[in-house]
Amino acid sequence: MTMGEMGDPVQLKEEGNKHFQAGEIDQAIECYTKAIKICKDKKAQAVIYRNRSACFLKKENFSGAASDASRAIDVDASDIKALYRRCQALEKLGKLDMAFKDVQRCATLEPKNKTFLETLRRLGAEIQQKLKTTFSTDSRVQSMFDILLSEEEDKEKKEKAANNLIVLAREDAGSERIFQNNGIALLMQLIETGKVEMILAAIRTLSGMCTGHRARATAIIHMIGINKLCSIMGMDNEEIALATCNLFQCVYESLCGADSRIYGKEEALVLDSSKDLKTILLALLEMIGSKNVSGYGRDQALNLLTKNVPRKDKKDPDHSKSLFTIDHGLRKILKVCGQVPDLPDQLPMTENTQLIASVLLNKLYDDLRCDPERDNYRDICDEYIKSKFDPNNMDKNIHAINALSGLLQGPFDVGNILVGRQGVMEMMVALCASEREVDQLVAIEAIIHGSTKMSRASFIISNGVSLLKDIYKKTKNEKIKIRALVGLCKLGSAGGDDYSMRQFAEGSTEKLAKQCRKWLCNPTLDVRTRKWAIEGLAYLTSDADVKDDFVEDEPAMRAMFELAKSRDKTILYAVACTLVNCTNSYDKKEIIPEMVQLAKFSKQHVPEQHPKDKKDFIQRRVKRLLKAGVISALAVMVKADSSILTDQTKEMLARVFLALAEDPVDRGTIVAQGGGKALIPLATEGTDQGKIKASHALAKIAAISNPEIAFPSERVYEVVRPLVSLLSTERDGLQNFEALRGLTNLAAMNDKLRVKILKEKALPEIENYMFEEHDQIRQAATECMCNLVCCKEVQDRYLEDGNDKLKLLVLLCSEDDEDLQIAAAGALAMLTAAQKKLSVKMTKVTEQWLEILQRLCLHDNPQIQHRGLVTVFNMLDADEELAKKLIESELLEILSYVAKKEDNPMIQAGIDAARACLSKAMDLGLIKPFTQ
Repeated sequence: MTMGEMGDPVQLKEEGNKHFQAGEIDQAIECYTKAIKICKDKKAQAVIYRNRSACFLKKENFSGAASDASRAIDVDASDIKALYRRCQALEKLGKLDMAFKDVQRCATLEPKNKTFLETLRRLGAEIQQKLKTTFSTDSRVQSMFDILLSEEEDKEKKEKAANNLIVLAREDAGSERIFQNNGIALLMQLIETGKVEMILAAIRTLSGMCTGHRARATAIIHMIGINKLCSIMGMDNEEIALATCNLFQCVYESLCGADSRIYGKEEALVLDSSKDLKTILLALLEMIGSKNVSGYGRDQALNLLTKNVPRKDKKDPDHSKSLFTIDHGLRKILKVCGQVPDLPDQLPMTENTQLIASVLLNKLYDDLRCDPERDNYRDICDEYIKSKFDPNNMDKNIHAINALSGLLQGPFDVGNILVGRQGVMEMMVALCASEREVDQLVAIEAIIHGSTKMSRASFIISNGVSLLKDIYKKTKNEKIKIRALVGLCKLGSAGGDDYSMRQFAEGSTEKLAKQCRKWLCNPTLDVRTRKWAIEGLAYLTSDADVKDDFVEDEPAMRAMFELAKSRDKTILYAVACTLVNCTNSYDKKEIIPEMVQLAKFSKQHVPEQHPKDKKDFIQRRVKRLLKAGVISALAVMVKADSSILTDQTKEMLARVFLALAEDPVDRGTIVAQGGGKALIPLATEGTDQGKIKASHALAKIAAISNPEIAFPSERVYEVVRPLVSLLSTERDGLQNFEALRGLTNLAAMNDKLRVKILKEKALPEIENYMFEEHDQIRQAATECMCNLVCCKEVQDRYLEDGNDKLKLLVLLCSEDDEDLQIAAAGALAMLTAAQKKLSVKMTKVTEQWLEILQRLCLHDNPQIQHRGLVTVFNMLDADEELAKKLIESELLEILSYVAKKEDNPMIQAGIDAARACLSKAMDLGLIKPFTQ
């Protein structure tokens, strides 16, 4: 290889310098890097390192800049450029004392250099301030701990100290001072007091200290111990369990790379967190099956696994955490699902534990990538359930059937296969015939969960309907009766909303629903039993007669909404199903008349719509739900824990909100009861369909409500992204239109919101819709643009050459639609007022500009006329040649005609604008004042 092919270091350095001067930093770095590799001369290499250091400073790679400058200084200790560059980099890395030493050396070498002296003064002041803050923070930290650990201080003072400590820990500097001042040992002392408020203060402080700092999070879990943290989370206190769960989440995220700090040489010490992550995972799996853990602690351990084990993105090839969890914890999760609270010696649980476990089972199964992995999952489940079957021990049998129920509520396909195994259905039938109440309860619940899919329902109809009817008639136990009824409800609704596919005789479903409503309204029954009444209605309300009866029964609706607000969140899915059915907000297949005729001819089944599923009936049901207080219930449901509020449930809630917001008259009620705020999380999390539906509901509300009331304080900024997501060709015209109207309303509020809309890259989409053929969409886009043109970024786009943006705006002023004209002329008036160059450019984009302007100034609509006259004034003010051209045209006559009109409040703005135009023309000497 010749020297030319290898590259000459001097030549490469010169090329790098040229790229640097041209602002091409990446190319400059590439040249310098190549030059460093082949340069043999130490002094020449030091200069190249110094130059690359300057590039790294530009790219904000401060650790790289400091490292390269150090290499240059190693060769020449008095290299003033390298010293100053290292000083700049170290300052950005927060190492002020080291930066100060470098600039001090620079000032010694060049004592008259003003830049060095100014930097020296500034860094000196910053170091003094930092020392002052550090000393004051240290004393504050110590005093807070003194107050908290004192036996004598009053409760109010302790609460204030605890809150101050938590706030301090949220700032990096504060966290570091707590950590350096023996804070972890003192926080452990707070935990050891055993007082709830002290434990909460300590845990929340630790959460702040661990957030986004991998090194500190690693040190803290090693100092306290993961098992100790698990034992705290396992305490029988809901607040402590939740706070410790949050601490684990902060630690987990920091160890997984949420920390964006540049550690330099220390990075190697904290880089590999895999061992700690594995230890946390094993500790959480151990918690799940431990009898020493409270129900709250078990829920939070399951929540942490649900949130952190399955992949967030299915494109990510690494699902090793799921495989590890299945191998080491699947049996433990099944053990939780199999618990029967009515039996002695069971694991402590809350009302929500088993549903959270089912959700985790489902997410783990969904995360598997191939059939052998799924077969392994099924085999572990099959082996676990088989191991529990024992003809001599009924308790073990119902544990197995309950675990099967957990699978049927989670990965249904796995549960479905296991239900079909020989002996399982027979066991369910035998348990139904048992004399023990608990056996019957478990078996009936398993049958209910097993009949979710219609194919399975047809099997159970032939085997289980008579059995459930028999139990329903014979039992006097309300708990068993209601579950048997729900089983019948579920089997009775197998045809969905297809009127011709009813499973039971005419009127039977209404009778079942009436009994469900009766139980629902019975306050003497426990929540768990009344929950099953809602489960029944969730299935039966696919029948339109049942929906109509239910919404007429206001006490039943109110009872359901109150239960939806209760601590038992396992009810959410059933409530969401019932509301989706009542509002008909599920997806409906379009029935094409030609296809119906074809199906009839070929003797195929044709779905039929119930008369009460027509639009006017649906609207009436929506009004009844709103009157009964559905919005406040939905607002509470949205706040539920993410493990129980599954993506599917979120989608259903979004569908309900969209149906409720259909009539503009009802949107005020939705806003007043907190519906606007509740929609924001539904529009940003969940299934794609769910997010679209929630965003559309938000658009409907934002389009006609006062955004400050609908989305108070900072929440209004969170609405922008969901609305912008609807500006896509994949969305339908109505969604585009209502999103544009919503954005128009937001853009009218303030500059901060307008900037937010632009940051979300909405501008190109809005511009595209201004070319839309559909009149209403084009008008909405133009109105939105009218509210955005006061932004400098938008004005700059109109100033750019090579596009038709300004031409389009001028031509839109000539359209027949008055609302469109008002928006386009308003945008034109504001643009020409803000940018004088646009007044001149306007005359070049189309030959019709003068004719269009004259028509605006003569328009019958005072708003359009006023906007036209303001545009004329802006043009007169922008350029003398243009002003002369305008005054020499028929515009002078039009201005004189309007200006001479008598004062009239209805058209005064236009008259004043015309007079201002004539006054401007006189100032320019283009016309003379009239004298007699």
